[in-house]
Amino acid sequence: MAKINSFEEINAWKESRDFNKVIYGLTNKGEFEKDFDLKRQIRRASVSISSNIAEGFERNTNKEFIHFLYISKASAGEVRSQLYLAMDLGYLEEKEFILLKEKIENISKMLSGFIKYLDK
Repeated sequence: MAKINSFEEINAWKESRDFNKVIYGLTNKGEFEKDFDLKRQIRRASVSISSNIAEGFERNTNKEFIHFLYISKASAGEVRSQLYLAMDLGYLEEKEFILLKEKIENISKMLSGFIKYLDK
């Protein structure tokens, strides 16, 4: 595998960046927009994924990078849990929930694979 020169080259970062845009759009409409606590929390957790990938990359050691990737993965789990709550509260339709859940699970799998790669 080629050396990564920038966090912008990392697929999990690219996917989480796109996911952030979706979350921001979603939380700016309907009843979700009025639930300031959940809106703020899911946004923070979502942004934490891409931010920790970038921060970990800039640490310049695999050990620290892996640590930050685990934080990103934990944030993905937090977002997934918050998506369930959003669906339970009627802020998301089931189809929308399923699509978002698949996206965040994919990001989590990408992070797991990247962690395994760096840990070798």
